[in-house]
Amino acid sequence: MPSLTSLQGVNVLVVGGGNAGFSAATAAAEAGAGRVVLIEKAPKEWAGGNSYFTAGAFRTVHHGTKDLLPIVNNVDSDTAKLIDMEPYTTEDFQKDLDRMCSGRSDPALSQLLINESNDTVKWLARNGIRFQLSFNRQAYKVNGRFKFWGGMSLKTDEGGRGLIADHQAAARRLGVEVYYSTPAKRIVTSSSGNVTGVVVEYKGVETLIKTNAVILAAGGFEANPRMRSQYLGPNWDVARVRGTPFNTGEALEFAIRDVGAKQAGNWSGCHSTCWDANAPANSGDRTISNEFTKSGYPLGLMLNNNGARFVDEGVDLRNFTYAKFGRAIHEQPEGVAFQVWDQRTISWLRDEEYRDERVEKIWGATIEELAQKLAQKSGLNAPQQFVETVKEYNEAVYAFQAEKPGQKWDPAVKDGVSTQSSTKKLGLAKSNWALPLDQGPYMAVKVCCGVTFTFGGLAVNPKTTAVISTSNKEVTGLFCVGEMLGGLFYGNYPGGSGLTSGAVFGRRAGTAAAKVAASGVAVDPSSSQLSFSSRL
Repeated sequence: MPSLTSLQGVNVLVVGGGNAGFSAATAAAEAGAGRVVLIEKAPKEWAGGNSYFTAGAFRTVHHGTKDLLPIVNNVDSDTAKLIDMEPYTTEDFQKDLDRMCSGRSDPALSQLLINESNDTVKWLARNGIRFQLSFNRQAYKVNGRFKFWGGMSLKTDEGGRGLIADHQAAARRLGVEVYYSTPAKRIVTSSSGNVTGVVVEYKGVETLIKTNAVILAAGGFEANPRMRSQYLGPNWDVARVRGTPFNTGEALEFAIRDVGAKQAGNWSGCHSTCWDANAPANSGDRTISNEFTKSGYPLGLMLNNNGARFVDEGVDLRNFTYAKFGRAIHEQPEGVAFQVWDQRTISWLRDEEYRDERVEKIWGATIEELAQKLAQKSGLNAPQQFVETVKEYNEAVYAFQAEKPGQKWDPAVKDGVSTQSSTKKLGLAKSNWALPLDQGPYMAVKVCCGVTFTFGGLAVNPKTTAVISTSNKEVTGLFCVGEMLGGLFYGNYPGGSGLTSGAVFGRRAGTAAAKVAASGVAVDPSSSQLSFSSRL
């Protein structure tokens, strides 16, 4: 084991190696910070934090196809002519964020997120992040044209896996040093309260890294059963973890303990999505990754273990419901549900989520047969109620179709095809995309709740991301980004805005930290070397 003595010569230290951390490190290096070091609690084989497990979606303001084509690598001239993509304005983004978060998002944070989203994704592209138009997740081909929907059009090449690989390459080019299996343990401050270093651990040995600026980007507490139960509520300790098992909240706790960091945001809220019930319980799978997501519910129905519907599957576009429907599933009997489709819509399901290699499918020639198989194989408690629910739903759809025969089904817009007519209304509507389930064979998939990230975090100065203490003063030299930044999301969020937030505020934090490092006591970069074997 290498000998770890007190380390000198680090100008900016980034704690956490996901999208936000790498964005911060890149920005600090670009701003001339000098020696930038990024440490990551996880071993190298778990690199990337939760960002690795995403689909790589970035929500950004844009001016239409021509604005985005220069930064994507998957659109040729012929395909470009077939794309229908409306501009996504700052007003659109603001309305979506306000609507998803019930108007509680911090105004200063949300304004920066929105106003800097376009420039930030282009900055990422200049640093080698490969973007694509998200045809597979955010567009339907309707009448021969690709119709993008939900205000989100960009994703990274190879999803989260590609995003992290590109971030790592950018860090190498800029001279950022990256060390894995190196968890931060506590923050060290001067007598005046300025940050002077971080104690880290490597193979059981603690050492002090002295630095003028620290950026916390270590994720939330979604992989910590105790903290989930404490903050999210009863039974959340048994929820499935969608991503990395290393986001267990220690950085939040030691920031609150060591510098009196002020807490902010929705500590009882989280991003939780529809997740394959056969997925691992305590972490994601780095091979299958985001493909455990099961977001085809707007095309069909979701019924709980007692055979009842419990959400309006068509209340909004998927981008605006998937982060909260996991919670709804978790609140059902045994924390599971069944997604159901017939032959009208099975072909519209995304292959990466629903292909045979990725999911267990239950088939039935009739709804009755499907219900019986679900009872026998998947634990459905009330097969007869399941049948009755589908029957009642179909009757409501038939009534709507009879009343409005000209209403066209279109999965790319909120089409108004519903279960609610003047002659029959369901107590729980399906407000859009309501087609009858009457063309067998039928398919069902069992789902549960997958916790992605938690919304509670630390209060910051929005302009710099400097951490605010409980005395409402900035902690000099300490910054916070990514999932640890509190106050942006409440209860829900617009899909794709998490990665955008990590990059927008990571960029700001890196730039601000470089200035703090430059104004501090000069350090000699050659006075110490981080030489242990976990280095990238």
